[in-house]
Amino acid sequence: MKDGLYYATQFRDKKLSVTEWIDDREQQLNKRNPELNAFVDWDAEAAKKQYKANDTQNGPFFGLPIPLKMLGQDKKGMKASSGSRLFKEQRATSTDHFVQGLERLGFIPLGKTNAPEFGFKNISDPLIYGPAKNPWNLDYSPGGSSGGAAAAVASGLFPIAGASDGGGSIRIPASFSGLIGLKPTRGSMPVGPNGWRGWQGASIDFALTVSMRDTETLFYHLRGTEKAAPYQVPKAEWSHQAATEKKSLKIAFLTESPVGTPVSSEAVKAVHNAVDFLEKQGHQVTEVSYPVNGRQLIDSYYLMNGAETAAMFEGIQESLQRPLSKADMELMTWGIYQYGIQLSASQYTRSLQLWDQAAYKMEQLFEEYDLFLTPTAADTAPKIDAELQSEQIRKELAQAETLSQKQLQELIYDMFEKSLTITPFTQLANLTGQPAISLPTHVAESGLPLGVQFMASKGREDLLFQVGELFEKEQKFLLPKFYREP
Repeated sequence: MKDGLYYATQFRDKKLSVTEWIDDREQQLNKRNPELNAFVDWDAEAAKKQYKANDTQNGPFFGLPIPLKMLGQDKKGMKASSGSRLFKEQRATSTDHFVQGLERLGFIPLGKTNAPEFGFKNISDPLIYGPAKNPWNLDYSPGGSSGGAAAAVASGLFPIAGASDGGGSIRIPASFSGLIGLKPTRGSMPVGPNGWRGWQGASIDFALTVSMRDTETLFYHLRGTEKAAPYQVPKAEWSHQAATEKKSLKIAFLTESPVGTPVSSEAVKAVHNAVDFLEKQGHQVTEVSYPVNGRQLIDSYYLMNGAETAAMFEGIQESLQRPLSKADMELMTWGIYQYGIQLSASQYTRSLQLWDQAAYKMEQLFEEYDLFLTPTAADTAPKIDAELQSEQIRKELAQAETLSQKQLQELIYDMFEKSLTITPFTQLANLTGQPAISLPTHVAESGLPLGVQFMASKGREDLLFQVGELFEKEQKFLLPKFYREP
């Protein structure tokens, strides 16, 4: 398969020219991006210049261009808008630690991919850039918030793209776009120097990929600890070589939504097919009930969004030396911001305590089971023009500054309700800090992909890799056509 390591080998062995491949990618971008809207900025000449200046680098991904997400992945000199009109022309003044880590592995940043304003959505349709489109069917979304990244990979333009996940933003696009999407254990990926906590550890950087070997190589070469980082990953499995495969995994599974919303027959089928496959491979699979209070956790997640947004905008106001208004942001962001302004420190602290309690309950589950299997999403991707918010909700958002805290809490839930119905399974891993992976094992009758999700105990990515390798080895992955073996 022509994954990232394939191209890196071709470059290292001089069977392919890095600069010529970059030129070819630019030609493809000029041709295909107008319909995909995956990229919102790119600079092929800068990428070639960086390669020529560092062509002795010898990382595992030697010479491979990689798109970065237009949200939290800063490369000095590249645009850094966060999908917001406030920063439409802003450029990064430094390179963050995650991107520096990618560069040490041999990657060459090339371009920025589409993402919703500040990453609040499970689709990617910021007002300043317009919607990213799904290469499987351009009438549908590739997901969010790493939607542009998913479109860049699913289209065959790039085999790996930088992505991040604060509530499913790697795994949701992976599910909607037929890709592999790993959300690593909290604290395992490089952070800083400007942002350290990432939604109190809920958000983490990684990538969207098309092979398990790319996923594992990227993870094990990036994984580490930083002394200044507030979250430190448990070293439950620190050496890849020392990991021992379990011949028979114990796997818990369920298909019911944690917030009581409908789950499509296709999502249920995807999980049941995975269960049948795993049982035939000799693994023990048991159906369980949802181990935590899903609605309570979602409320705490939205509360965190509000508090973090209020803090972010307080800093932005100080930087701009002016108050922010509704005209500075999209209505969804305005509503979240107004909610955050009214929250107290004690409410925020109590919400984070819920996360810790949920993490404890999940670790109790993982004392009995190795993995926890669910659908990644309750359904396939929504259409680009899907009505995910009613006109009434938009009217209320436009008056959010006049509402009480209780009214805002209800409005935020209503605002996300249709989106949450599609993707209710991913947020848990962000709040508990445990690793989770979406695997591309199902294509619905509509022709759109749908993934299954596995979670594991903190620091046990090796178990996620083991089950991923099993599906891949037995040819159960249903990747985009650009990566299928002839």
